[in-house]
Amino acid sequence: MNNFKCIKGLFAAIRFLTVLPVPGKIGVETDDLAGSLVWFPVVGLLIGLISGGLLYLVAPLMPASLAAVLAVALLAVFSGCLHLDGVADCGDGFFSSRPRERILEIMRDSHIGAMGVIAIFFVLAVKVSSLMVVSSGELWKIVCIMPVAGRAGIILMMNLLPYARPDGGLATVMYGRKRIEHLLWALALLFLAGWFIAGTTGLLAAADAMVLLLVLSYYVHLKIGGATGDTLGAACEFSEAAFAAIFVCL
Repeated sequence: MNNFKCIKGLFAAIRFLTVLPVPGKIGVETDDLAGSLVWFPVVGLLIGLISGGLLYLVAPLMPASLAAVLAVALLAVFSGCLHLDGVADCGDGFFSSRPRERILEIMRDSHIGAMGVIAIFFVLAVKVSSLMVVSSGELWKIVCIMPVAGRAGIILMMNLLPYARPDGGLATVMYGRKRIEHLLWALALLFLAGWFIAGTTGLLAAADAMVLLLVLSYYVHLKIGGATGDTLGAACEFSEAAFAAIFVCL
C-alpha cells in the first residue's frame, strides 16, 4: 500500500508540475497531490533531463541566442507555464504599494497587470541572457539543473514561511504534509545533480541560488507574512533564473 501511495504521489507531481501525459487516473485525488512533495525535485530533474537532452542534440546546430530562447521555451512549455503565472501575480501584488490584504486580493485576480508583465519579462530576460553566453556543451548542463533548483526552491520557501491566506487555497493541500525531510531531500538532490552534471561550478551555483531564495523569502514575509501558491511559483522561477545567472558568473 505504501509503495502504491508513492507511485500515486509521483504521478500526482507529474500531473501538477508538467504537461507530460500520465496514463489512467492514478494521482488525480487531492490526497495524492498532498503526498507528492517528495517528488517535486525528481520531477524537476525529469523536466531538466528531457529539455537538456533535446538541447544537447540541437543546440550545436543554431546560434547561441536562439538556443538560449529555445532552452527557456522548453522549460516553460514542459511545466505548462504554471510558475510564470505566479511571477505575474506576485509582480502585480507586491509592486502595487498596497497593504497586505489588498496585495493578496490582487494576487488572486486572474487578470495580469503591467507590473506582472514586467516581472515575467525580467525573469525570462535573466534566463535568456545568462544562457546565451555559454557554449552548447555547457547549455544543456545548466538546463538540466535549473528545474531541480526551481522545485527545491518551492520546498525551501514552504518550510520557511507559513501559509498566508486565511481562507485557504491549492497550496494548503500540500502545506499540511510538508516536512523538514522533504527539504533535506530536495537540497540533497539539487546539490548532487549540480555536482554530478556540472561539477564544482554547478554545486556552488545551486547553493548560492538557495541562499538568494532565503532573501526572497524574507521579502515575501515582510510583504504578506507568509507564502501562497503564487509566491511558491515565483520562488521556482526565481531559483531557476538565479542558478543560471550565478553559474555563468562563476
